[in-house]
Amino acid sequence: MRSTEHERADAAVWDVARPARPSRVAGVSMAGFRDRGLAPAGHRVVPHPGVTVALEFGAGPLIVDDAAGRQQRGSLVAGLGFGSSLVRVRGENFEAVQVRLSPLVARAILGVSPADLDGVVVALDDLWGQEASRIRERLGDVSSWEERFALTDALLARRHETGSSVDPEVAWAWDRIVITRGLVRVDRLAAAVGWSRKRLWSRFSSQIGMPPKRAAKLVRFDHAAHRLAAGEGAARAAVEAGYADQSHLHRDVMAFTGVTPATMAGEPWLAVDDIAWP
Repeated sequence: MRSTEHERADAAVWDVARPARPSRVAGVSMAGFRDRGLAPAGHRVVPHPGVTVALEFGAGPLIVDDAAGRQQRGSLVAGLGFGSSLVRVRGENFEAVQVRLSPLVARAILGVSPADLDGVVVALDDLWGQEASRIRERLGDVSSWEERFALTDALLARRHETGSSVDPEVAWAWDRIVITRGLVRVDRLAAAVGWSRKRLWSRFSSQIGMPPKRAAKLVRFDHAAHRLAAGEGAARAAVEAGYADQSHLHRDVMAFTGVTPATMAGEPWLAVDDIAWP
């Protein structure tokens, strides 16, 4: 297990832990968070090309305030690409296991398509019922992050085995978008799987949670965002991520987050992952 402390001048410390081994389910990644008194304003949530599950079990509540002014407390699920400058996570003395799901496995694990989440945050209890309460209790009963990760992974693997999968054509199209970092034309994807552009758009949207063109844009943004968070300059990040120029990158970052690339690159929510984590 790897762990670190993430600290900024305007926010208290978060303890962060990561599993020593990858999940047994491809497309699943996890991290553990322990808050020791988060600043009231909370942390900005940066959009990510995955579905996020937060399994909260600490003494204080995990709170998410979304862009529409709604508030969600406790364990939750956030749809594909959820986040913006107006979405913040906060709380006090909470602990949680954060799970990021590829949209290819999200439907099987959650029991609903990412499209049903429509990019918003919902209570995990609404999707899993009593199973959400049971995993919360079990996570609180064990004392180490490795035990928590093992419990979470076993639950996810069990649900994945019994859940429904996406169409192989949709899975291939998503994989191509990820592999090319969003630099692929939708008509070429459709031609490669033998579908019309309209059919790919419909099936992809209903199973992944957004149209393929929007998904490609989100994946490209995510790639650039992590290059920025890792310390790369905006001009270089724009070139490497396939943007026409630095201004194009700036417009995309503003569209997804509402803030400048420099501001976004320093957000703790973005910095805790495989690429940007120190």
